[in-house]
Amino acid sequence: MYHTSRREFLKKTGLLAAGVGLAGSSALTACSNKASLNSLPQWKGFNLLDFFNPDPANPRPPTQEEYFKWMVDWGFDFVRIPMAYPYYVDFDRSRPIRPDEVYQISEEKVEHIEALVDLALSYGLHVNLNLHRAPGYCINAGFDEPYNLWFDEEAQQAFNFHWDMWARKYQNVSRKKISFDLVNEPAMREDMNNQHSPITSLPGDVYRHVVKHATKTIHSVNPDHLVIAGGNDVGATVVPELLDLPIGKSCRGYYPGLISHYKAPWAFADIDNLPEPKWPGQVGDEYFSRAMLDEFFAPWVEVVRQGVGVHCGECGCYNKTPHDVFLAWFSDLLSLFSENGIGFALWEFSGDFGLMNSRREDVDYEDWYGHKLDRKLLDLLRKQ
Repeated sequence: MYHTSRREFLKKTGLLAAGVGLAGSSALTACSNKASLNSLPQWKGFNLLDFFNPDPANPRPPTQEEYFKWMVDWGFDFVRIPMAYPYYVDFDRSRPIRPDEVYQISEEKVEHIEALVDLALSYGLHVNLNLHRAPGYCINAGFDEPYNLWFDEEAQQAFNFHWDMWARKYQNVSRKKISFDLVNEPAMREDMNNQHSPITSLPGDVYRHVVKHATKTIHSVNPDHLVIAGGNDVGATVVPELLDLPIGKSCRGYYPGLISHYKAPWAFADIDNLPEPKWPGQVGDEYFSRAMLDEFFAPWVEVVRQGVGVHCGECGCYNKTPHDVFLAWFSDLLSLFSENGIGFALWEFSGDFGLMNSRREDVDYEDWYGHKLDRKLLDLLRKQ
């Protein structure tokens, strides 16, 4: 989908290399071990989608406490909670939200989120809070925003208001236990209400302005809070304009999209005429292999080597990709991350992208306390 070569990246960032921002509070000593250069922990875990839907009347199946026990038993240590801010706002849902209503916080709904966070923390998992839908922006359609986060000061003020609230909720919680992922998959979308409208890169200086002020807001509450910002182009590419900021960075593990999102209706307008996915192998006019992953992720590896904290906040594969192809591709992707000390979070624990109940038609599921467990995927995730 989006591609920045290592050569192009180095041209853009060569002057920044001496002053890159670390996610930690102190610089790291350089050494030959690539994995030790990443200033973010190599967290491994899952996204939990309880608050992903902007309408609380249409919830996702709730996370069960036993999920946390299994995660910990299997060796995972991280959960990311992508939130749609309208979920926890009170307003008249028969019409589009007004700018003044964005500030009308529902304490009842916030308490639902806090309960899930507290439960995850009680099991020793690091919790990453993310605004998947922020005031004025979301990569997904399905909700009418009253303004544009990137260009409207009113939207940015609301954005900072929400992050101030969350920073204060966890003012005294260690950065080892909680982090704040500002906005999911930034990009420019021509029509926010059309899932298939053209997407282009967000201007780096525009994105920097939003990130810098939101980070300042969070750090005004607690200077040691851990802030994370996603890559440009729907999370895919490094943002040179952010490298000097004292925050972590989040990439995506969805490349190439013909593997990760094969026949996903929100990703492709014509799902019936896609080339058959293979790994490795010829797919359409391109040969898919580990080499293409190495080239695509080279800019992310480069900034890790510079001491920048990088974590993959989302990765995985939709359930229409043949299972053997998915596992072959995912094995190469996770190996690349592991070799460079980059942690990851599967998009979903239970669901179409998940470890359980993924509704694939070509998997011999293991019965796991009434759930359908993809044992081969679990084994792959655990060995990285």
